Amino acid sequence: MVKALLGKKIGMTQVFDPAGRRLPVTVLQVGPCTVTQVKTAETDCVPAVQIGFEERKRKNTPRPLEGHFAEAGTTPKRILRDVEPDGEEMPEPGQEVGLEAFEGVSHVDVTGVSKGRGFAGVVRRHGFSGAPKTHGGRFGRRTGSVGASSSPSHVWKGQRMAGHMGHEKVTIRNLEVVRLEPERHLMLVKGAVAGSKGGYVLVRKAVAPPRSASHSDQT
Repeated sequence: MVKALLGKKIGMTQVFDPAGRRLPVTVLQVGPCTVTQVKTAETDCVPAVQIGFEERKRKNTPRPLEGHFAEAGTTPKRILRDVEPDGEEMPEPGQEVGLEAFEGVSHVDVTGVSKGRGFAGVVRRHGFSGAPKTHGGRFGRRTGSVGASSSPSHVWKGQRMAGHMGHEKVTIRNLEVVRLEPERHLMLVKGAVAGSKGGYVLVRKAVAPPRSASHSDQT
């Protein structure tokens, strides 16, 4: 089928495992996704499956995309992504893919867009301690020196400075799948996921799962 699905971050809560330990989990709505195009190595150089998530109003859909969706036999979708096929069996255009693609998967990689924090100084953005508050310290939360004067006579590339913070593509790897609820299209993963409530995410089978998890899957 496919190795990844589109979804949405619902929020965070907590559950208890069989031993009674409290686990912080993120609730994700994963799918249902619709296959809008199947790409092959002969026609598109790389085999891939294009999936769409969430309905889109037809009046807000450009005409070229209307034809694209009509050819696939589906309604317009808001988000489109190319994902890697899983195995040799390719889905058909118009086919709906849900959480059944993650049956038996213990760990996933989740990609989202982190919350935007606007322009931030070095203390907030990079964790600088700032200048002393006593004994004549007058710099406060300012950056301070960013390089030597005579040598090398320039600011090194990558120097930590104030600037735009957040709103970046972030992938959290090897999140443990705590629970699947296929009838509600919900996946509970242990830990936090980048982004705000309602933000779109890409949930993918873990590329390099922990050794213990990979060993248990094989056995």
